[in-house]
Amino acid sequence: MDPFLFPDDTSFWYETLRVLGHTAYGGADIGEVVTTAQRITAGDYDSWHDEWLATADRVAQEAEKMLAAGHGISARDGLMRANNYYRSAEFYLHGNPDDPRIDHADTRARECFVRATALFDPPIEPVEIPYADTVLHGYFYPALGRGMDTAVRPTLIMHSGFDGTCEELHWFGAAAGQERGYHVVTFDGPGQPAARRHDGLVFRPDWEHVVTPVLDWVLARPGVDPSRVGLFGLSMGGLLAPRAAAFEHRLAACVAMDGVYDLGITVTGNMPGERADAEAALRADSAPDLDAMIDQLMAANPNIRWAATHGQYVMGVDSPRAFFASYLDYTLADGIAEQIGCPTLVCDAATDIFRSDLDAGYITVLVEMIAGASSTPGLGAEVEWIVLERAFAVGDAALELALAEVEDRPLIVRFGVIGIIDRLRIVRSQIVGRESKFCNFLFQFFAEFFIVKHKMRHMIYC
Repeated sequence: MDPFLFPDDTSFWYETLRVLGHTAYGGADIGEVVTTAQRITAGDYDSWHDEWLATADRVAQEAEKMLAAGHGISARDGLMRANNYYRSAEFYLHGNPDDPRIDHADTRARECFVRATALFDPPIEPVEIPYADTVLHGYFYPALGRGMDTAVRPTLIMHSGFDGTCEELHWFGAAAGQERGYHVVTFDGPGQPAARRHDGLVFRPDWEHVVTPVLDWVLARPGVDPSRVGLFGLSMGGLLAPRAAAFEHRLAACVAMDGVYDLGITVTGNMPGERADAEAALRADSAPDLDAMIDQLMAANPNIRWAATHGQYVMGVDSPRAFFASYLDYTLADGIAEQIGCPTLVCDAATDIFRSDLDAGYITVLVEMIAGASSTPGLGAEVEWIVLERAFAVGDAALELALAEVEDRPLIVRFGVIGIIDRLRIVRSQIVGRESKFCNFLFQFFAEFFIVKHKMRHMIYC
């Protein structure tokens, strides 16, 4: 989609599309988004905050009036949109973690969402999951449908990535999964908004130590089928979730949206010289020339400017170079991807503004590592690529036939989005002992869900 707002600011346009994209499941109103964006000065973080805060306040106030008048559904819908607008308001402020506007908007966002959860039928349950000496905040969505109150159901665990909230996952698949008969658990892990702001927890690359206590908690709940629990990671979570799946073999399936093999490629891929030299410079006690180059990139590129400031906050470091160096530790190389034993869905955005062509090529490496890992019991090396080079409409017969062709075997799907789906690659691997209707249904759900959801915009990386 060509930008119709912020044509010269890819970051502001991207984040506007992000808000707009949640319209499908009630996270935004097109008119509210467009009129708010039209009031914002491009590149001005204060202007972005002020206008989104004003819209969020207005929508939240109207929702409270609806609730007081006994109009629960209208109140719920307004509170959900207000949550998304408050989330957007504080998005660009993390260069100064002590900015009081961050806590104000974050608190209001969570308050709106929690008030709205009680207005769903059945209610969405705010939860606290034991983790180390504290808790991880999240939500439990009970499955909908006949007999869902007593039946043992499959469960989907969802987490975001570099900057998304667990509340935002409502529009990224939690609500959609719930209405299709899945229990859904969303949570913020270390480095993600609730854990970073309330407990000071920063990102850690060994994400299995985050997912394992969450999975323990999920499996202890009544009504959960322990043989059908899948993990979904969004954006940077597309590396974190496969990393967890490599070590946490109780998972029945994994979804990486988008698939990320090595974050270090994002940093070193465009640096001169060998990667080892680039890594040494990034980790050096002093590298004034590299610091100056990073400063120039931040001044020229709004995406790098935001990523470097936000990244220092979530990684717990004190310089842009230290943030980029921290990315070097986030990788599925060196035998990690080969340890993934569950069927895995790997998604790829066709036009990702944060990754180079070199980095995007490593998604294919990730797919090949998972599908062809001969060292992992139950995984065979033979992989068949089915490439369907055409656009798909919702419910397209060709898509249904393609998915049906894999029958009950697990699959890996790679697709890109430019306005609507422009290609779908189904990787079918002959995996002995891994036949699972649960995986097939789960992967088909995400493929179809994102075809519907992303007709208006590019796949996002958040």
